[in-house]
Amino acid sequence: MTMNKIDPKILETARQWTMPPYDEQTRQQVQYLMDNDAAELIESFYTDLEFGTGGLRGIMGPGTNRMNIYTVGMATQGLANYLKMNFPDKNPIQVVIAHDCRNNGRLFAQTTANVLSAN
Repeated sequence: MTMNKIDPKILETARQWTMPPYDEQTRQQVQYLMDNDAAELIESFYTDLEFGTGGLRGIMGPGTNRMNIYTVGMATQGLANYLKMNFPDKNPIQVVIAHDCRNNGRLFAQTTANVLSAN
């Protein structure tokens, strides 16, 4: 599959991930997909990773449909927005963050803490 057959919205989102504020490694990985692997590019960007009954789960890697610090951060910001909207008189709002030994568990917990503390 060639890049000109990919949905323009997918390409635009992927292009955004090749620029700051995304980290250099992520930018390089996305550029590699754009240059070499259209099928994986589509799979990584065709939708946003969804929070389900088992939490935020998915394949790790760059993209909106993958587990990474950016998708974890976006989901966490959504949680922060929800908490602030639904508990306006609760200040400070307190949450508990935990992780297990799965790959990047600590990194994702730290990302969550960073986003929540910025709110």
